[in-house]
Amino acid sequence: MINRILLRIKVIQILYAYYRGEDKTYRDVENELLFSLDKTYDLYHHLLNLAILITDYAEMRIEAGKTKFRPLPEELNPNTRFVDNLFVQQLRNNAELNAYLKSTKLSWVHYPDIIKELYEEIVSYDFFQEYMEETDNDLKSDKDLWRKIYKKVIASNENLDTAIEEQSIYWANDVEIILSFIDKTIRLFDLDLGSEQALLPKFQDDDESLEFAKALIRGAIENGHSYRELIDLHTQNWELDRIAFMDILIMEVAIAELMDFPTIPVNVTLNEYIEIAKNYSTDKSGVFINGVLDKIVNKLKEEKKLIKAVVTKR
Repeated sequence: MINRILLRIKVIQILYAYYRGEDKTYRDVENELLFSLDKTYDLYHHLLNLAILITDYAEMRIEAGKTKFRPLPEELNPNTRFVDNLFVQQLRNNAELNAYLKSTKLSWVHYPDIIKELYEEIVSYDFFQEYMEETDNDLKSDKDLWRKIYKKVIASNENLDTAIEEQSIYWANDVEIILSFIDKTIRLFDLDLGSEQALLPKFQDDDESLEFAKALIRGAIENGHSYRELIDLHTQNWELDRIAFMDILIMEVAIAELMDFPTIPVNVTLNEYIEIAKNYSTDKSGVFINGVLDKIVNKLKEEKKLIKAVVTKR
């Protein structure tokens, strides 16, 4: 689940705290990186659990309607399509999810208003009404509903964002990418697998991803001074202290990747950090960083300091 795109972002976030905070050893920084990755995986399970809790709330509403002193006909004979959703039923029994939530004690118990608000927003959408009017009950349509809910409702609810930030400072910038992993998870669900349906593993390639992150952050720290001098050299029309600190940090990590990972093509590295700049720095940072890094790459190539391995396909 945790891919190199997310790892690059995490490295930049941890380095930002490292440079802005108190003195820390490399071991401290590495431990903080690992803890941050653990918290990201927590958020994946925490947000998945919302589907179950929102469904539970909907079912509670149905039962409350039935027990009214004078229930309406639609309350006595409610449409239960939403609470009978096949994806949620399978998710509710998922062995991996239940074990993870139990071991970490992740819970939304202190945020009942969030669950209520999300449900009320969901039922206001046309796609929900259309779903409830359909007669065919199949896993595909049930999964499609929840993909829309995560994309249109959960992704944009400001009070949910606030609740997430309150629970962990490590979650504030992870929601968007975690929701993309949840969308992938929903698409993978297969009723034949039942409670043994696999969720996404923490890392796509285990040791390789983790070693990439460790080596990247180590290279950025150990060579940070020389990389900043290189940046300063190629931004001579700018005073370094007037350039956004995040821009400098993004370029520093990008140079570390260029120098320390010969099998990663230059264009891949540049494109990744330009995109990160667009999302995590100023509006003009993408163009600015692109121009500076392009000059640095050309200079390093001229000096034969930037050597990339030729990767042959098997």
